Amino acid sequence: MRRPVAPRLQALLATATVGVAVGVVLVTPGASAAVGTATGYATQNGGTTGGAGGQTVRATTGTAIHAALCGRPSSSTPITIEVTGTINHGNTSKVSGGSCNTADGVIELKQISNVTIIGVGSGAVFDQLGIHIRDSSNIIIQNVTVRNVKKSGSPTSNGGDAIGMESTVRNVWVDHVTLEASGGESEGYDGLFDMKDNTQYVTLSYSILRNSGRGGLIGSSESDLSNGFITFHHNRYENIDSRTPLLRGGVAHIYNNHYVSLHESGINSRAGARAKVENNYFRDSKDVLGTFYTNERGYWQVSGNTFDNVTWSTAGSENYPAGPNPTSTTTVSIPYSYRLDGASCVPDVVRQAAGANTGLRVSDGSCSPQTPPPTTPPPTTPPPSGTNLSLGAGADGSSKASGTSYGNVRDGSISTYWSPAGATGSISIKWGSATRVSRVIIREPAGTQGSIGSWQLVNHDTGAVLAAGSGAGSITFAATSLSKITFKINSSGGAPRVGEFETYAS
Repeated sequence: MRRPVAPRLQALLATATVGVAVGVVLVTPGASAAVGTATGYATQNGGTTGGAGGQTVRATTGTAIHAALCGRPSSSTPITIEVTGTINHGNTSKVSGGSCNTADGVIELKQISNVTIIGVGSGAVFDQLGIHIRDSSNIIIQNVTVRNVKKSGSPTSNGGDAIGMESTVRNVWVDHVTLEASGGESEGYDGLFDMKDNTQYVTLSYSILRNSGRGGLIGSSESDLSNGFITFHHNRYENIDSRTPLLRGGVAHIYNNHYVSLHESGINSRAGARAKVENNYFRDSKDVLGTFYTNERGYWQVSGNTFDNVTWSTAGSENYPAGPNPTSTTTVSIPYSYRLDGASCVPDVVRQAAGANTGLRVSDGSCSPQTPPPTTPPPTTPPPSGTNLSLGAGADGSSKASGTSYGNVRDGSISTYWSPAGATGSISIKWGSATRVSRVIIREPAGTQGSIGSWQLVNHDTGAVLAAGSGAGSITFAATSLSKITFKINSSGGAPRVGEFETYAS
């Protein structure tokens, strides 16, 4: 890297330079996890649905995320993990189980499928902690920030990649995320969004990548050519030295992105890669498209792009810029439908819609002003069927915090509660004879929601784990006859509180 990367934010362009009406059509979909449907190449090869149809749990720590993965009946059982708060090295540990393969100091999505991770509430920040996807498929990551992940210095995580994919990965949709560093390789950082070793059918949409030496790559070397079918749309690359992205082999579709302050090079198509590059807006940047740092040439199809204050170097050995007047050197057929925004309105669309915590807004391609509809509140826990069997039952548990009672979890009032003496503990409902139970609802008192982290639901009679996950809410499991059932809190964000521990036969 030729210069230290520090924030050099540019003012957005106030006027258009090509003849398309300037404006934005942004639609805010209903707030349910995951929100919207996959786009681009992630819709191919059977599609990308993540954890749709599975249980939804909430996590406030990295350990709780791992526990939710490990608590599934199998490594392919669908699950949506809603994340809130800051995930860091201090709260991310390895969890073991037959449905997961996790590690300390990284969010490990390894040898699994059918998972959604979505930021909710006031936001989810993965601080100095990367997300590693390996030997996995059908993954959605949405509405999160990943920042300052290092490969050298301290602490290190995920080889320095904010989000990294490798080793037979299929169908990943990363949407409305913010990926950022605070420098380049000399400061200990690597790529923001890397794909290698047979990664295919990936879409990165409505995201921000900034303040890094390297945006990301497809293929780790000139011999790693098994990757491809990647879509990049409506993203903002800002204050990046190079790799926006670097393509080694394969096919990429790159449209409606806004590039600002690319210091050394931008889209680097090489080693036979083919990129369809259309209706993007490049501003205040250098060598935004071409083959760079190699004589193994790549190819591109270009149309509708805007080049605003872009400079081009002179062609030579290992340096083949597409400009100053880029023309197509290949054709790329796109197998899915999509709607293009005019390049002139891309900066405004991306400014309003890209990144985490922007309302998950999207453009409908018309570039006409429109107020987004109000967000629909997330669904509440559905009403149970039958009688709450906890009413009139007994209760006990581990040490309780001062001023709380075991009986408060079975009194029918959410205003009273039990809380453990520390950050972890267990609470039980018990009967005088075997009782058939197939559903539990854990309710937190108002104002304390989200404090419960990872948990296990245990048949106290046999010690068998009936279910595991993260966060309060509804828990269903195979109907079981037992005389005592225990909710075991393994991690928490602050002091966890259980207002009601409801039990149902169905």
